[in-house]
Amino acid sequence: MASKIKTILVSQPKPANDKSPYFDLAETHNLKIDFRPFIEVVGVPVKDFRKQRVDVMSHTAVIFTSRTAIDHFFRIVEELKFCIQESWKYFCMSESIALYLQKYIVYRKRKIFFGTGSFDTLLDIIKKHKEEKFLLPLSNVHKQDIPGELEKSNIRFSKAILYQTVSADLSDLKDVNYDMLVFFSPSGVASLLQNFPEFRQNSTCIAAFGPTTRQAVLDAGLTLNVEAPTPKSPSMTMAIEEFVKEANKRKR
Repeated sequence: MASKIKTILVSQPKPANDKSPYFDLAETHNLKIDFRPFIEVVGVPVKDFRKQRVDVMSHTAVIFTSRTAIDHFFRIVEELKFCIQESWKYFCMSESIALYLQKYIVYRKRKIFFGTGSFDTLLDIIKKHKEEKFLLPLSNVHKQDIPGELEKSNIRFSKAILYQTVSADLSDLKDVNYDMLVFFSPSGVASLLQNFPEFRQNSTCIAAFGPTTRQAVLDAGLTLNVEAPTPKSPSMTMAIEEFVKEANKRKR
């Protein structure tokens, strides 16, 4: 039986927007909700990148699925002292990602294409440029669907692992207890166990977003109390709210 929920730790950065539903959730149900990333992204060192034997300068186009990918692509280019080719074409998952390129290049002077947020829309554009040789910057932990779709469409491309997801140092949380922990990736669950190998769930409730995170929780031998998305609760905050209502009602 779940204890009354008063404190929640969300394993993500604190929302920059005051309109976040987490703040509404905290106010409505008198909860203390803290935010702390359990994972962090670090760049792959140049010496490790060289071991991948990826010839960046042999490519004519780059596919960006995130701002992080952009940051680490230009980091590697600078550290290897490559000259950014004006002829390079940039294909971005969304317009906001494309506009982020302004941090590194003169936007109006480059050939930049973007989708509407899904890879399917970007792939339709990429298919019109099959003559290009694409570079795909990725994290060491990435889904196989994007490389798979490129292969299926006979697109010439190379994967470049430019950054990696690692466990954050959570040692300052050693003596801090929460009624609920909220996870959004298997890496977050792994970070918990890496930081606290002796972790015992006891009365702590665990929430997980997405099927892979759910499975990571179960594989770790933990009890999953809250799951999202579901037909009834498509967002994590909605799922937490439903659970909190029930748990706190029983404990009155």
